[in-house]
Amino acid sequence: MGSAMIGGLLRSRLCEPGQILASARTQETLTRLSSEFQVQTTPSNREVAQRSDFLILAVKPNLYASVIAEIKDDVRLDALVISIAAGVSLAKLTDFFEKPVKLIRAMPNTPALVSEAMSALSPNSLVTKTEQDMALTIFRSFGKAEFVPESLMDTVVGVSGSSPAYAYLFIEAMADAAVYDGMPRAQAYQFAAQAVYGAAKMVLETGRHPGELKDAVCSPGGTTIAAVAKLEEKGLRNAVIEAQRCCALKSKELGTA
Repeated sequence: MGSAMIGGLLRSRLCEPGQILASARTQETLTRLSSEFQVQTTPSNREVAQRSDFLILAVKPNLYASVIAEIKDDVRLDALVISIAAGVSLAKLTDFFEKPVKLIRAMPNTPALVSEAMSALSPNSLVTKTEQDMALTIFRSFGKAEFVPESLMDTVVGVSGSSPAYAYLFIEAMADAAVYDGMPRAQAYQFAAQAVYGAAKMVLETGRHPGELKDAVCSPGGTTIAAVAKLEEKGLRNAVIEAQRCCALKSKELGTA
């Protein structure tokens, strides 16, 4: 996710490579970041904390306690700290720092790498309106972003944070069916992915209800309604709902671990 955000920030030209400093646990990762993005790198988390106006914590939830323990005395008083970990609440982040810190809890997703992320942000009370606007500008540089109440962050993990994986499964299944019927695989992925992309764009740009758009494609007695009927028979809708709720529940469990 950190790499996706770096790529999105540079693609939008909100930042220059020299304005970004990244740390990582392995030299292999540092070399990759430097080669791919030409950003500054360091093996020291403390150095990043000392130099950052905006400090983005892009590590796994189970590493937050140890990473924050390492850097908490180096974070600048005026710095804005942005966390992108599922399940780690603002209250828990404050406890880790053991002092008041300007915090924003955020949940982007990996399409940031192609400037099509959907991100949710939730600030604590110390973050000013100006700082909120600046954070929103950062996240909107690689897609769409909105503020939400922190109580909805686990829901966000399910509906946008993890959901690109659901879409990839759907695209892969569509392509598999096309390959079964004789289409070359590379072409099948292109057709399936473009169809999903175009359908999503229709929802966003027309403002019409997804059900209305679905109905517009389903001619009486036609091919599309036959496919939709089979998807309903196999429980697609219920499977998506249950999977997404499972994802949100897992996010809540991570927050209590």
